[in-house]
Amino acid sequence: MRTRLDLVRPRSWTVRVRSAVASTMVVAVCLILAGGALSAVLFTSLESSARAAADARAEQIAERLDTQAASDVDDSLLATDGQIGIVQIVDSSAVVVARSQGDVGGPLSTAALEPATTRELGRVDMGARGDYWVSGRGVTSPFGSFSVLVGADREPVEEVVTTVAILLVAVGPVVIALVAFATYRLVGAALSPVERMRLRVASISSRDLDERIPVPDARDEVARLAITLNEMLERLQAGQRAQQRFVSDASHELRSPLSTITAALELAASRPDLLDDALIGESLLPEAHRMRQLIDDLLLLARSDETARSRSSVDVDLDDLLYEECKRVAGMTDLEVGSALVPVRMAGDPDALARMVRNVVDNSVRHARGRIDLSCFEENGFATIIVDDDGPGIPEAQRVNVFDRFVRLDHSRTRDEGGAGLGLAIVAGIVAAHGGAIVVTESPYRGARFDIRLPLHVCDSS
Repeated sequence: MRTRLDLVRPRSWTVRVRSAVASTMVVAVCLILAGGALSAVLFTSLESSARAAADARAEQIAERLDTQAASDVDDSLLATDGQIGIVQIVDSSAVVVARSQGDVGGPLSTAALEPATTRELGRVDMGARGDYWVSGRGVTSPFGSFSVLVGADREPVEEVVTTVAILLVAVGPVVIALVAFATYRLVGAALSPVERMRLRVASISSRDLDERIPVPDARDEVARLAITLNEMLERLQAGQRAQQRFVSDASHELRSPLSTITAALELAASRPDLLDDALIGESLLPEAHRMRQLIDDLLLLARSDETARSRSSVDVDLDDLLYEECKRVAGMTDLEVGSALVPVRMAGDPDALARMVRNVVDNSVRHARGRIDLSCFEENGFATIIVDDDGPGIPEAQRVNVFDRFVRLDHSRTRDEGGAGLGLAIVAGIVAAHGGAIVVTESPYRGARFDIRLPLHVCDSS
């Protein structure tokens, strides 16, 4: 149950609320900045226009004073309008000799002005008479020296800017509210397919992993999410099937030696005289050893599936491992063993790499007719191990499946000849754990070639 404290914590808000709040804040800040900038630009523009009008009026009056007396200046030049609020002609004694209608009181400014020069006299606040930006121009004529003072009225400018600011303040909250509402609704509409997918995924259990999520027609991020979830369900289903097949195959493989041991023990229990060295040596011990080997392989495969487990990494000389295998095969079989070994050192788990080489070599020895070849070399930052044999080879269609667990490719590979079908699966797991790859092709002797590529990543011996 959500508390009041949770409501003020942004982390506890939904995506719709966070999106609406974020968009509202962005729009609010933009409106404030835009309103302030608009008001400032509008005020500056109106001020510049009013000042320009005042300067132009001062120049016009100054031109008339060059040929006329102050009392003869046209009344239209002394008139006020929406920009010009006051006009005065001041003589050298600071006496206003001509003024706009409605003007009373003293001059706007007593500053000395140079002839034929227009000067900005700044802002002049006359209280009840008004607030003006005053422009002045000095005039020297046959009728005397004068100062023409023209005041641009600030009040209309301030009224326009104030009106615009009030409109912005009044409209701004409406715009912000509309943005918040629209964002909340649009984000909700955009997330509704995600919510439907969530409910669909929540309804899928381990017993119905064959179900899939409908992919929306729009090829957008939501559709790609649905495709990704379906791919994940496919991987989970494939993993579940592989696990079920693994358990079934493991049970089947363990049943045979266990049944043999059980039958032998039951026979010995009913006929103690039959429990001799022959029964132990021919039935009990071989099946027990076979079952133990199978259990060890299963445990090794289980450990290789744990991606988080730590693996020791030291310098390993692959050529030494292959050399030892050459000696072992030559000493225990009649096969001809060829080798082309180049010193290759890589960083890895020495026990796992030795098990990998042993399993591949044993597989080749098991199916070779008269010869196997072992070679290793370094190329482009990878260590390459190649094992060739002159056996029947592996059909191209089955060269990927050969690394699956409990796989026997033909009837000639019986339990005595081919083991439980876990050797190459262990090899594939070890190669993958070291970041490498293994492929099966045809050897020069038309048998099987196992090509293993492993990244070097040589450790610093220091």
